[in-house]
Amino acid sequence: MAVPSVAPARVTLFLMTEKGYRVLQHIVAQLDKRAVALVIGAPDAHLVNDYFVEIQALCARESIPFQRRTAGRPTAATHALAVAWRWLITDVDKLIVLHDSLLPRYRGFAPLVSCLLNGEPEIGVTALYATAEFDQGPVLAQVARPVQYPITITRAIALAVECYLELTTWLWPGLCAGALPPGTPQVEAAATYSLWRDEADYRIDWHRDSAYLRRFVDALGAPYRGASTLLDGQLCRVLAVEAVPDVVIENRAPGKVLFVRAGQPVVVCGTGLLRLTALRTEAGADALPLRQFRSRFG
Repeated sequence: MAVPSVAPARVTLFLMTEKGYRVLQHIVAQLDKRAVALVIGAPDAHLVNDYFVEIQALCARESIPFQRRTAGRPTAATHALAVAWRWLITDVDKLIVLHDSLLPRYRGFAPLVSCLLNGEPEIGVTALYATAEFDQGPVLAQVARPVQYPITITRAIALAVECYLELTTWLWPGLCAGALPPGTPQVEAAATYSLWRDEADYRIDWHRDSAYLRRFVDALGAPYRGASTLLDGQLCRVLAVEAVPDVVIENRAPGKVLFVRAGQPVVVCGTGLLRLTALRTEAGADALPLRQFRSRFG
């Protein structure tokens, strides 16, 4: 990938989550932070740690102007880079978005989680031009990493961050100069979409197979709140599981506890069994060891 020559310019950064924080760290430590005109950040209540405070503090230490997002407020930026941003950005002539998938697959929301749920053999990040339709603009570059399962979302984010930093290093000179290439149009026939997720999408469906459910638990752990289930009517968070070899069950009933081993329940799935090794109440209290053998998760 040939990188255009650098000319003086100023860039606005729209940054959220750990990915945005790591990109800002990388620009400060390895690239030219003088090109950063403004950082716009926003909190994310869906995450245990949204890195909003860390982004703000880093800007303060490095004397980089920082602004909290205000809905409907125009940015009036000429060139901008968006990382993990969730809202429409207006009044920017050249806006580059870093998206958590190898486009045109997994356009939309929480693409990394969707990739892990589907057991994709690789994950990656795409740099593209923003257009009126989300994640449909011309592609500037892509970086991928292979994935081996089981893998937690924490490890997957670390791999994605590597991709973000690699792309930022390549993009930065051309973005600052306003001289990036036009990009390559996406193949619409190959496009897929990933829907937005809410609390209902954290609920475990015990009728699914155990391999999928392990990926489900791993993909929704920290920094997310964790996969959820009802234990005898009380909401709990399943934070870690292990696969257990299946046995023949004459009256299979997904969600019922079959064994309790060292206080940890082995739960019947549609196919296979899962041993719950970390279980907490919604209030954060440890729900293990399991108090009652005849328990049902739902």
